[in-house]
Amino acid sequence: MAQKVVEYAATGRRKEAVARIKLALGVGKATVNGQSLQDYFKTETMSTFVVAPLVLTDTLKKYDVVAKVSGGGLRGQAGAIRHGLARALVLADEATKEALKGNGFLTRDPRMKERKKTGQPGARRRFQFSKR
Repeated sequence: MAQKVVEYAATGRRKEAVARIKLALGVGKATVNGQSLQDYFKTETMSTFVVAPLVLTDTLKKYDVVAKVSGGGLRGQAGAIRHGLARALVLADEATKEALKGNGFLTRDPRMKERKKTGQPGARRRFQFSKR
């Protein structure tokens, strides 16, 4: 008899980074773009930042996490994974929503690079004004 695999999928975003998260019942293994979490995020600080929603809800050893992330820098990608992880946890267990929301894990960071406008050297920079 085949065992039913329970999987939750969510998308997380921060700045320009987008992360697709798959959360499945398991032993606590986490992979990011095919690499382990510690290999992808070299510093311990970044790794703990990413798994903070799992630590808060006490589900670190309960779920396996597979993340595919693109765009932005490493810090933005870490934030995107954290956001997606929190959203996936809410799908898995609605009771975790209050704790995650209270700690700001469900809030998306909307800051993005402003586009360059035509006739200007940058997004906000103007050419030097000449009075004469």
